[in-house]
Amino acid sequence: MKTDGNALLTSCTSSDTFISIDTRLEQLATQSQQHVPQSQERQLTLSRLVDEIMRSRKVARPPVAQPLFGVYKEIYEQVRQELLYNINEELDNYDPTLCSIRGWLAYLRDRAFKKILDDNRLKSLAIEAQRHPPNNKLRQYGLGELVEAIRLSGRLAHPHQKTFSSPQFYELLYDEAVNKTLAYVCRKIDNYDPERGNKKFMNWVNFRLDRVIIELSREFNDPNVRQLPSISELETIVKQEELPSLFDIIREKIEEDAENLFKQAYIRSRPDATFQAIALARFSGKTWEEVSAEFKISVSTLSVFFLRCCEKFRSQFW
Repeated sequence: MKTDGNALLTSCTSSDTFISIDTRLEQLATQSQQHVPQSQERQLTLSRLVDEIMRSRKVARPPVAQPLFGVYKEIYEQVRQELLYNINEELDNYDPTLCSIRGWLAYLRDRAFKKILDDNRLKSLAIEAQRHPPNNKLRQYGLGELVEAIRLSGRLAHPHQKTFSSPQFYELLYDEAVNKTLAYVCRKIDNYDPERGNKKFMNWVNFRLDRVIIELSREFNDPNVRQLPSISELETIVKQEELPSLFDIIREKIEEDAENLFKQAYIRSRPDATFQAIALARFSGKTWEEVSAEFKISVSTLSVFFLRCCEKFRSQFW
């Protein structure tokens, strides 16, 4: 097999000469195949093979000058165990004429990560990142791990793909949308609420990706886009998981209030009774009677004010 001269092991042989990664992996794979299945010798050699290919993993890498801990260590151990099992099962059927040993092992490694990185694991990574204050090194480390895990999980949606007549243009737009979405996740990670979006982390991410795709397509005003989605189409994304409803779309916009419009609109003589506060109270599941009791304002006054604001701010939502 052809070796990659640019990739060298950090360890060297007794004669102090470096061995290429491919050569090292080939040696370990050959040694494993020569041992009796399920023997201790085979398991030890396979374990070394797994350790070698796990060196180049993108997720569950330790922080600088620190060992792995918490959810990162759990992910590493689960992936390592899954990979060890899969290599043991499939090694004897490996055909070096079809793929390099490094490519084959990397495929099995990434497949193992994809299996382990389900929505619960991604949610755990998000919550772990939230635990640390902004600009903290562990916050930055956690966000980096989260972004790589999202990419590797295969759980990013491809919204509105059929509305583009040019697949090439869609892929270009999609790549940019993914980058913008992941940047948003890093900036707004504290906005993520594990109890919303059917308690699925990727609902939150894919919901944002859906919006960014639409925003970019409008920005480029590309003739290849046959038709932009309607409001009703935004309520469902073509994906295995259900996305938040239209209420979640509006709620996020009101929560962010980038221009402070919703905080500045309030009932006369009651600056605390803002459109933002009332709307978020309603979206959280409170009845008009409960909101009325909270603000000590009649239901009729609240509802009329709310509806007028909805009409006034309609253009802010769509």
